[in-house]
Amino acid sequence: MYIDSDIKGSITSSRDARITSAGRILRKLKLDELPQLWNVLVGEMSFVGPRPDVRGYADALEGEDRIILDFLPGITGPATLCFRNEEKLLSQAENVQDFNDNYLWPRKVSLNRKYCQNWSFGKDLGYILITFLPFLNCILHLVPQQDNIEPKND
Repeated sequence: MYIDSDIKGSITSSRDARITSAGRILRKLKLDELPQLWNVLVGEMSFVGPRPDVRGYADALEGEDRIILDFLPGITGPATLCFRNEEKLLSQAENVQDFNDNYLWPRKVSLNRKYCQNWSFGKDLGYILITFLPFLNCILHLVPQQDNIEPKND
């Protein structure tokens, strides 16, 4: 993205003008996540875990949802895999911020909370496999389909 692009907000869709042409290619190939391998090596992130939320969202977690903050953020995880087409979904929304805040974010929180409550090393290996070979989810059944996700209970 261009310098100071976060001034206009942190939510980006696939047609966001702040994304450079090189950035579009990297995002499409999912190579924009590679620099985060350094964060894993220095212990700031994990391969699998809840995605780190942008400023303001982690602060909004309440009750049982705050368990997410006890885990290292991950490069991949159930919410990341479930919404791997997030940019496309956002590009189809009339109001990107509203769609993110009222549809995507509550569902990601729910998935991440369940991940944290039911963590296992074996499941983490499964999430890593599904990251590279998405069709394996048909066998492993770790990542729900988007239409099978319960919204966050208020």
